[in-house]
Amino acid sequence: MKHHLAIALAAVIVGCSPAPPAPAAPAPAPPPGSQTAVFAGGCFWSAEKAFEHVPGVSAVVSGFAGGTVANPTYMQVVRGGTGHQEAIQVTFDPRVVSYRALVDRFWRTIDPTDPNGVFCDQGPSYRTAVFATPAQTAAANASRAAAQTALGRPFVTPVRGAARFWPAEAEHQNYAETHRVHYEAYKVGCRRTESLRRVWGAAAVV
Repeated sequence: MKHHLAIALAAVIVGCSPAPPAPAAPAPAPPPGSQTAVFAGGCFWSAEKAFEHVPGVSAVVSGFAGGTVANPTYMQVVRGGTGHQEAIQVTFDPRVVSYRALVDRFWRTIDPTDPNGVFCDQGPSYRTAVFATPAQTAAANASRAAAQTALGRPFVTPVRGAARFWPAEAEHQNYAETHRVHYEAYKVGCRRTESLRRVWGAAAVV
């Protein structure tokens, strides 16, 4: 028990922690007919995990969006000054799952009333957003309005215009699966499940 507690406490301290420097992961080539969605959902480890097994989703990549620095590293982003937020790029088949359904799911993976991040991950790089193309904006705004009504509290998470997505280092990809011990310690230490359920109740995506 003490060993597990120590791991959990360490995870809280480092949060969505930096990894050793490594080349950025190449973005996979999208299958024919697929589309992409970009969400900033706090720590990208958790955001990625929330979409990986959704039917119709073929790939989820952790990275950065919204800033001005090209091809940023993780350490550049967390130190500040790049304008980037941790984000994920979801590649999906619109014949199987709609963009609107993905945005509906996204709201329930975060606290959209928190202007500074998601639970224990706080700061500019952890702020949340939907990055929507012109063709996606109406669906994103409709989803936001419906989710805000369902929650009964004003949202601060914005729907922003599309931004260049930059993949993060390979170490951060599929992190919840490849670093299960550390990820679970982080998740428990951050109290993600309990916090999401306090916000969304049974509708939370945990």
